Amino acid sequence: MKNKIEFYKHNLKKEDIQSAVNVLKSIFLTTGPKVNEFEEKFAEYLEIENVVGLTSCTAALHLALLRHGIGNGDEVITTPMTFVATASAIIQAGAKPVFVDVCPKSGLILPDDVESAIKLNSRIKAIIPVHLYGRMVDMKGFSKLAKRYGVTLIEDAAHCIEGKRDGVRPGQLSDAACFSFYATKAMTCGEGGAIACRSSDDASWYRSARHHGISKNASSRYTKKYEHWDMEMMGWKYNMDDIQAALLINQIQRLDEYREKRQTLENLYRKLLSDIDGLDFIENTQSDEISGHHLFTVLLPHKISRDYAMQELQRNGIGCAVNYRAVHTLKYFKETFSYRPEDFSNAYDIGNRTISLPLYPKLTKKEVVRVCESIKKLLINSIFFL
Repeated sequence: MKNKIEFYKHNLKKEDIQSAVNVLKSIFLTTGPKVNEFEEKFAEYLEIENVVGLTSCTAALHLALLRHGIGNGDEVITTPMTFVATASAIIQAGAKPVFVDVCPKSGLILPDDVESAIKLNSRIKAIIPVHLYGRMVDMKGFSKLAKRYGVTLIEDAAHCIEGKRDGVRPGQLSDAACFSFYATKAMTCGEGGAIACRSSDDASWYRSARHHGISKNASSRYTKKYEHWDMEMMGWKYNMDDIQAALLINQIQRLDEYREKRQTLENLYRKLLSDIDGLDFIENTQSDEISGHHLFTVLLPHKISRDYAMQELQRNGIGCAVNYRAVHTLKYFKETFSYRPEDFSNAYDIGNRTISLPLYPKLTKKEVVRVCESIKKLLINSIFFL
């Protein structure tokens, strides 16, 4: 078999690793000066006032909901076409996720559809739109909607650090934007996340909440004259450490360069696969936006078994993944909320047909050609019919 084309390869460089090694050789490993540096530089990149480093995007979503008073008896609108963490964070806050079906072309939820759901449900207290595959939702539309109905607006921006739509970037029109630095993300520290917000009061609350709700973190207790700390509120153990931050800091300056490389590769995929009958794409980036090009997914013809197709690609040394099966079709959500697959038919269709193909800066054009040739061979000669 030819050399395997991995589904993903991270972009850590020697300078990133050395930065983490320097922290490991220092006296301070937990939340300290490197986290502060990361927060300042990431906020500058996002063109937003405040960033707070956390352990995950899930933690960011959870804290954002709690900060804005979302809890028992409340309901939160989000999309079924996302990773489970978007919905599970709502449940962890004590609220109920309410799904709105997605646009069949883009996979994104739309303000008009969300407004229809709000009109039918007085318990809706927040909206969590998801920027999917790198493309932003219509944040101007969602911002107007949130103000009109007095609900909290929180962005799941795990796929969209670099995005822009209608001149707006993640976090600039919402109460909070939540980011992921998981292993396969545009920049990574293995695990990790952040929350961006415009309010300095919110940022201060997040900094306390991420560290048990105590008044002084380890860094301030170590570097300043000792003063007793107090627990001022209920908090969680969600704080980013200096090792994670050290891995991230230098990656920030490479984000746009890597985004452009992924865009070039996605364009090549679309060109090479455009003539396959029955193979569909998620809608491409529009003229008024910049996508993060985080993932490239194709939608298989309806007659093809996705599981067998993936196994065949893997046998040919091509890594692939599913992003995502619709959340409402997963066991926990079916059993807890009595969802049926057809309840959100567009998300269900995408979730049944989607395959994510390799897309990362280290991927070569030659490898993209090989992936496309394998897909063409698979679909033309396929015996794996449903």
